[in-house]
Amino acid sequence: MCTTGQETDDEEEVTVEKWPIVFCREYNVRFCGIEKLVSTNTAAAKGDGIFRKLREGDIAAGTEGGAHKRYLRSLRWSVNVAKITEVPILLFLPIFCIERGYLRPMRYQTAGSLLAGDLALSHGWAINLGGGFHHCSSDRGGGFCAYADITLLIRHLLEHPRGIRRVMIVDLDAHQGNGHERDFMDDDRVFIMDMYNASIYPRDKEAKVAIRRKVELRPFTADREYLHKLRTNLDAALAEFPPEVIIYNAGTDILDGDPLGALAVSPNGVIQRDEEVFRRAIATKIPIVMLLSGGYLRSAASVIANSILNLSAQGLLPRRH
Repeated sequence: MCTTGQETDDEEEVTVEKWPIVFCREYNVRFCGIEKLVSTNTAAAKGDGIFRKLREGDIAAGTEGGAHKRYLRSLRWSVNVAKITEVPILLFLPIFCIERGYLRPMRYQTAGSLLAGDLALSHGWAINLGGGFHHCSSDRGGGFCAYADITLLIRHLLEHPRGIRRVMIVDLDAHQGNGHERDFMDDDRVFIMDMYNASIYPRDKEAKVAIRRKVELRPFTADREYLHKLRTNLDAALAEFPPEVIIYNAGTDILDGDPLGALAVSPNGVIQRDEEVFRRAIATKIPIVMLLSGGYLRSAASVIANSILNLSAQGLLPRRH
């Protein structure tokens, strides 16, 4: 299983004394050139780059290693995985290739989200350099999301011995998070704030019913408007529903030039966005779990790493020993 670690000269030794940041190289989707054919999760494509930059900045990340039943069984068939990924070529690949190159990395990232939840409860915060598969619900996948890691994470937290009863999802990926919305449609323990481009996929009207703080953006919304709406709505959401844990879905597909997000936020805007969310969580001592979700520019990995380094420089990643 993936876990956090502090690098030594001989090996990456398992410990939680430094930074609760979760990553392992098994996250990476790399087979048959699929990583060049699809706009995949940022960490799946560029996790190594984020990992290296964080280590250069003296933040050590993870070590190597580490619902529906009918839906999970459906992943045994190439045709169903091809529908989820929207990559037709997968129809012609044997399922064992898809399992090794795509499904297994997605499961590692899902396990990383669950681990990050536990770490956030003990450290006050945690970051999974992957996950955030917000288009997958318990009984269906989509948008390259095969496993419902956000749903699994929240259910894990709600069953935690600590007695968590109020969870807030702050979904700032450019796309509507229709997967977790469908799963928590009638659960008053889960408050969903979703801020997204209303003109792009998935446009799931049924799932929108679950959103308790809905912020629909116009295409090409830029920094000033984006950050103003974020501050206003996040403060209102926290006042309405003081949570015990925040799940922060921090997609970088809001970046200007992203081919799927169709927004126009600058790299500095993304860094400020993350700081705004973390500042509120840390100031009120609400544990926060950050997941990377979507992001389809080559520059996204560098932006993510710079954002995490900024959070550290601003004192928003407190260390607990």
